[in-house]
Amino acid sequence: MSEKTIVDARGAFCPGPLMELIATLKNIAIGDEVDVWSTDKGSVTDIPEWCKKVKHECVGVVEQQGYWSVLVRKAK
Repeated sequence: MSEKTIVDARGAFCPGPLMELIATLKNIAIGDEVDVWSTDKGSVTDIPEWCKKVKHECVGVVEQQGYWSVLVRKAK
């Protein structure tokens, strides 16, 4: 059963949310998920692009009320 960690990066600006994601990924198991909450619209494209580059899985991006939720699964 995979775990899900929430990274509340609302209010942080690029590259803050991505840096918080990277730090969190170092401390979780393969298959676990990180849900990054961000108010920085750049995260919507930056995080999925970074995931593609480093071979993690961007599960989805959902616009919530006042922020975006970017769900990433650790793949390696």
